[in-house]
Amino acid sequence: MVGPGRPQFVLFGSSIVQQSFIDGGWGAILADLYDRKADIFLRGYSGWNSRRALQVLHQVFPRDADIQPSLVIVYFGGNDAMHPHPSGLGAHVPLREYIENMKKIYLHLKSLSENTRIIFLTSPPLNVAMIREHFGNAHDNQIRTNESCGVYADALVDFCRQSDIKVINLWKAIQQREDWATACLTDGIHFSREGSEIVVKEILKVIKEAGWEPSLYWTTMPNEFAEDSPYYMVRSDGKTTFNVSNGISRWKIKWTGNEIKSKL
Repeated sequence: MVGPGRPQFVLFGSSIVQQSFIDGGWGAILADLYDRKADIFLRGYSGWNSRRALQVLHQVFPRDADIQPSLVIVYFGGNDAMHPHPSGLGAHVPLREYIENMKKIYLHLKSLSENTRIIFLTSPPLNVAMIREHFGNAHDNQIRTNESCGVYADALVDFCRQSDIKVINLWKAIQQREDWATACLTDGIHFSREGSEIVVKEILKVIKEAGWEPSLYWTTMPNEFAEDSPYYMVRSDGKTTFNVSNGISRWKIKWTGNEIKSKL
């Protein structure tokens, strides 16, 4: 590990997470916003469901680690919500078990540190026609439907609200945009740049409104090595230097608090 130790944010989930660092992906946007503030760790595993996640949960998040994450963003559900395969194999997890698995994930993460914060993401919506176009017959016997994802999303939201867990209903948020089915998804399942931007807006809204101490909102967290230095560029007065440590780049203005418009 390189130093000094920054707060660690971990993105944990299936392919929605694994692909979040593509150009314009929601993980990449978060990494850009939190540069010099926090390290964003990607722990995404394509094809996984909540059962598979539980098998390695203690390996991904060991209790005896020297540094525990300040924030974990968890996504599982889209694969769990697939219809059962006739063979009994496959990604499907019954709804009740899915919620119990998410509860186990939450309890383990809470046991890491009293300062570990957690946000759950629900299943996003699906464009079934686009899935068939991109994946052909690969999903014929493992059916995905938008309606099933909605059921799993609602169940996770209900559990989180009853348990006082931060949760973002992506199934609902994405569909607030009229052209979501084509604009927000690349292959019927995974996010386009437009879809990723909705995800980031919802995450930032939750972090900003959470009131966590210390704050994990990107504009209020301190920058690393923000002190003045004689090695910065010299101002026009010829006597002082220009410290750009706390400046906000033009491309980040859209992510400041006044510009974030939640879909929920």
